[in-house]
Parts: sequence; C-alpha cells; structure tokens
Amino acid sequence: MNQRSGRLSGWRLGRCPGGFAIGAVVVAALALSACRGGGKSAARAGDWPGYNRSPDGGRFAALDQINTGNVSRLKPVCKVKLGEEGPFQAGPIVIGDTMFITTAHTTTALNAATCAVHWRHIDSTGQQDPISVNRGAAYMDGRIFRGMPGARLAALDAASGRVIWDEKVGNLSVGEFMSSAPIAWHGTVFVGLAGGDWGIRGRVMAYDAATGRELWRFYTIPIGAERGAETWHIPATAVHGGGGTWTSYTLDTLANELFVPVGNPAPDFLPSHRPGDNLFTNSIVVLDTKSGALKWWFQATPVDGYDYDIGAPPMLYDAANGEKRVAIGSKDGFVYGLNRRTHGVVFKTPITTILDPGKPPTTSGTRACPGPLGGVEWNNPAFDPLAHRIYVGSVDWCATFTAGEAKYAPGDLYMGTANQGDSGEAATGWVTALDAATGKVLWKFHTPKPVVAGITPTSGGVIFTGDLGGNFYALDKSNGDVLLNTNTGGAIAGGVVTYMVGGRQYVATTSGNVSRSTFQTTGSPTIVVMAVDGSPLQMVALPQVSAHGLAVGASAGADSGTAHGTQIFAQFCASCHGSAGEGGAGGPNLTISPLKDLASIVAFVKNPKSPMPKLYPDPLNETDVTAVSEYVRKLQSAPEQ
Repeated sequence: MNQRSGRLSGWRLGRCPGGFAIGAVVVAALALSACRGGGKSAARAGDWPGYNRSPDGGRFAALDQINTGNVSRLKPVCKVKLGEEGPFQAGPIVIGDTMFITTAHTTTALNAATCAVHWRHIDSTGQQDPISVNRGAAYMDGRIFRGMPGARLAALDAASGRVIWDEKVGNLSVGEFMSSAPIAWHGTVFVGLAGGDWGIRGRVMAYDAATGRELWRFYTIPIGAERGAETWHIPATAVHGGGGTWTSYTLDTLANELFVPVGNPAPDFLPSHRPGDNLFTNSIVVLDTKSGALKWWFQATPVDGYDYDIGAPPMLYDAANGEKRVAIGSKDGFVYGLNRRTHGVVFKTPITTILDPGKPPTTSGTRACPGPLGGVEWNNPAFDPLAHRIYVGSVDWCATFTAGEAKYAPGDLYMGTANQGDSGEAATGWVTALDAATGKVLWKFHTPKPVVAGITPTSGGVIFTGDLGGNFYALDKSNGDVLLNTNTGGAIAGGVVTYMVGGRQYVATTSGNVSRSTFQTTGSPTIVVMAVDGSPLQMVALPQVSAHGLAVGASAGADSGTAHGTQIFAQFCASCHGSAGEGGAGGPNLTISPLKDLASIVAFVKNPKSPMPKLYPDPLNETDVTAVSEYVRKLQSAPEQ
C-alpha cells in the first residue's frame, strides 16, 4: 500500500527553543536556520516551510533576487505532472532543496530546483472523500503531516515517505473528512474536520506529533451548556449545524493562540430552519494551543443564508503603530481588520461586487453577490511588512438562490435550497491592495478569471499569484501593474510560493484543477517551477492513479465498468453534484435530470453548458465519458432514500 521510490538524503534534524523543528540540507547555508525571535518559523530564510510560509499567515518572502527589473525573464525550468486528476488546491512546502506537494491520494517529495522525484506515497486504501481534495501538509521534526481520505490524519517520514502513524479522526459515513492543511508547532499537530455542507458538527483537534494521540478537541458548533449554544434557538438544529474547517490555520506563537476559520451553518441556504446567530459558524475562533479552551471569537456573518464561510486562514500582523491586528477574508466579499486586544473591528472593506438583498433566499428566488463560490475562498490575505500593505485575491461572481426544504440524511449534502450561479463566463477576479492601518483600497487589478490562488509578496517589489484561467501573474506591488503574465496550461487554484535553492531564487505554482469552483477549471494537476532565464525545461510525468488511490484500471469493487464510472464521478462530478448526484452548491440534482437516455448524457458531458467545465477530450477520453454517463443513468433509476 505504501508506494515510493528513491530517498531524501543529506538531512539533519534540529530543534529550536520556540518549538519548530528544522530540516535542512547539510551545506554552509545551514547557519541560516537559526531561530527567529518569538518562536516563529525556524526554517532558512529561503525556505517555504508551511502552507502560508510563517505561522502568522503573512506569506511574505524576504527575497529580492527576482525583482521588478528582471521578473519579465521568468521562465519554467521544470514541471511535474502529479498523476491524479481532479481538484488541485494544495500549497507546496519547501525545506532545504526539497518540495513536498499533495493531491487527494498522493504525497510527493521532489527536488525544488530540478523536479527530480525523491519519493511518492500513494494512499491505496480505496477510500474516497465526498470532495476529492487536499490543501496541503505540515512539516516538523523530519515528518510530514497531512489529512488522508476517509477522515484520517497521518505522519510520513520526510526522508522516505514511510508512514509512521495513521489515525482515523472522523466519521466518513456522515460526511466528515479532512481537506485542510494541518499546522504543526511545538510537538503538536492542529487540524479540523471539513463537511459542514453535509451537516456534520464541526470540530478542531490537537494531536501529539510523535504518536498521533488526540490531546484535545473543540466543537465549533456548541450544544447543551457550551458557550454559544444559546445562539441556536432550536437546540436540535445544532446537532447537524455544520461549521467545518476547509483550508488551514494560524498561530500566535507568543500568546499560544490558535486562530481557526469556521465555515457555514447547515442547511446552507435555509436560515429559517435554524433560527439564531448560529455560533461559531462564519467566524474565527481563537483557542488556547495547550488546552483547546476558547479565548475569544469574531463572527462575520450571523444568520447566514448564502454560504458565506470564513474558509481562509486569518492573517496576523502588527500595524505601523504596533497594534496587534488580524485580517480576515470572507466569502461575503469583505476583508475585516480586527484589534487582537480589544477584538473590535478596525475596518471592513469590500473587495468584490456586493449585492445584499437584505433577506434570506425565497421560494421565488433571491439574487445576491457574492454567490456561494464568490468572495475570498481558501487562500487568505497576505501582508507586506515593508510597505505595510495587505494583498488579497477574490472571486467576482453572483447567484440566484431559491428556498426549498431541508432534509438531513447521513452522508448526503444538506443544503436546504437550490442556487443558480451566473454563467461561468461571467466569473472574474480581483487582486486588491489595502492600507494595513485603515483598510483603504490603494489599487485593484481585475483578472479575467477568478483568483483563488495564494498571493505572495516579496522584497523584490513583486507579487506572485494566478487565476483560474491558468494565468500566472507577477505584479508590481506598488501599483498593481502587470510585469509578467504567462499561461501555465491549467487553472491555478493552489499555492504560489518562492524560495532559494543553491543560491538561486525560484517560484513554483500549482496548475490544473477541476473542482466545485466551476469557472472553466481545467488541466491536470502539475507543479511548475520557474527561475529568471530558466532553461532547459525538464518534464516529469508520474504514473496515473484513480479517484480511489488505485492504479488506473484497477477495480475498487463491483464490476470493472461500474467501478470506473464511480471513480470518474467521484473525481470530477461529486464536488458539484453531490456524492449520490443529489445536487450541491455548484451543480443540479442529477437524479431528476431531463437527460434520460445514454446517448443524450454522453452528448452533454462532451459538450456541456456553462458553468459545467468541458472535460472531453482531455482529461476525459471516450471510455471515461461513457462510463460516467452510464453511472449517471443508474443514479436516475436508483430508489429514493
């Protein structure tokens, strides 16, 4: 079950007093691995050691070898096609000369300068989450920590890919799974469960990094005598109240505080079913890292009927006057700046189109902006300490919501209504620069496709990011001017990072994504590594694995034809249409589709209407289309649960 090749050599492990373990290639640059004050990241200055680089979520890279004067000469030096189709929204991490990158079922270690693969671990248990997505890993003490399919948390040896421990931490049968990148600090791994749209009761947990033993848990949906339970006016609705966590987390290592972004309530679009403010949904909760005790919270959108999660990690920074702040990007289309001492709102700035109908969804349809896939998605605002600016990406996309009924069934989406997004062609994006003190908009850059990728400012005067059209951008951070725009061949939906190897600065971006953000999301999951005047281009293509982590063509059970159609549906369709075709935030109910015969379904899959992405002839071939169409036809004839 553990498939890997090669090894990662030349590593030596050390520990800093602040708690982050370090792993670095044994070269003279090892001296750069000294700890920074306050227990912050202990990695070399040229590493990218976590989802957002530093525990505070700032994403700033103090590198200037690539700068406004030469960034136009940035070219690919190597690419790795990772061999698992579907969503690709992970953030790469880089330690020394090694990059670690994840897809739903694979973890790959590769040379961050040449793309040579050290090892690859494939989870071949045959387990499949409701949404086949993983947003990244954490590194500490020579180990890689990541969520696995089937609501599991695992630790892998960073040098070999060997599984050290693998613990089940949730219940897949009720829709609990792990999409977020854990955060690791001082011997502890912090992570939460996704699945709010399936009506779970969300929770965040801490685990001993050495053994995988659970240390504490905090429920994001309070019940009984727990603080906040009174905000669910009908207590029974809290049991399936949602509140999942989707992406990653943030640490104040001096105050021992864990900042957790909490997602939407369930059912998503029917607040009349769950009257009250519904804490702690659409909130950040701040927990004591040692005990999990609640310290404070902020709720951006109470009484939510539009799926306005806080899905991205909060970002901690110091204002120019020394005031401790936290910046929060929300799917409601605003960036909030809070004082971390008083917990008061310092600013609230719109960064995309806002249309607030002032009422919940109705049976006749209610239009709102952003739609359920708009605003700030899973990558958070970034901070530039040199310019005292905040940079944030967003999605400009609206939708019409129609109220319906809420019927909970374990493992099914629990939405409570339907929604119809505007045409995928209409979805665009923004990169916005804000004054970190006041929240004032300093400049905006409008992209032709949504921006859900990471935003990375540097000391070289450059911001790196990308859009779902596959466009990779280098922007002048002073005014937003485009210094470089090059297409990667696939939607950019994950991390965009920069780092140093062998005295040379590189930029790496994810490329290729098919997921429930259905704005022409295309391409095969690929890592693209770039450098100034990069040449020659090295291409690496890893063997394909299916949606269940099996070799392509292998059966996960039942007859091979049925298994193939099931795998294709899980990989490309379930994130929009639900695991049983029941419909979701991005796609209609397929069990009541007007397309009944096989030929009609095949024709539609080959030439779909927006916002459904076109997947034929690549990545789906004729056999794939026929298999998934037969599976959809069987869903239509299945008895109602």
